[in-house]
Amino acid sequence: MSGKSWKIEGEYFESCNCELLCPCLLTHAQARPTEGHCDVVLAIHINRGDFGGVDISGLNAVQALTTPAEMSKGNGTMAVYLDSRANDAQRAALEAIFTGAAGGPPALMAPMVAKRLPTKSAAIQYSSDGRTWKVSIAGVTDVTVAGVTGAGDKVVWLENVGHPFSRRLAAAKGTASSYHDHGLKFENSGRNGHFSAINWSNA
Repeated sequence: MSGKSWKIEGEYFESCNCELLCPCLLTHAQARPTEGHCDVVLAIHINRGDFGGVDISGLNAVQALTTPAEMSKGNGTMAVYLDSRANDAQRAALEAIFTGAAGGPPALMAPMVAKRLPTKSAAIQYSSDGRTWKVSIAGVTDVTVAGVTGAGDKVVWLENVGHPFSRRLAAAKGTASSYHDHGLKFENSGRNGHFSAINWSNA
């Protein structure tokens, strides 16, 4: 399925273990993470999506990634979780996209990943009001990030950043952030976060 064309429109957010503000954004992932390594959970909601004629609108996905040093040095480990509401064709489409096999922005993370853990289907609870973003998978992860506000009590946005998912990211903070699965454990509460609209394809 990786040779099929696809496109999605939606939104994503993330919570990592760096202090505010993650130095990766200004260095194309060359800088040392503030804790020396990177632990990040990324959650994606698809408002509208198509993969080779398979409608994937309304579905969710979660990625968990850890790297032992600078992200650009790779040797990372990634776990992928796919919406359990997906049928077989939708699940295959989501797996191709979010493991990076089908190209597009998720494939830009491939050089960071040396070990891909088994993909799991899960009941992914995802919600947002535009300022606060939440995702949960029972027994695996529970993450809430809130936008950092600046002048006029408006969310601070970063433009033209070097990030594989979006060049425009909101500054955010993980008000609650934990992950525990596959023998990995992240606790990122109070740490860096981001969110953004996404408009992706493999064209």
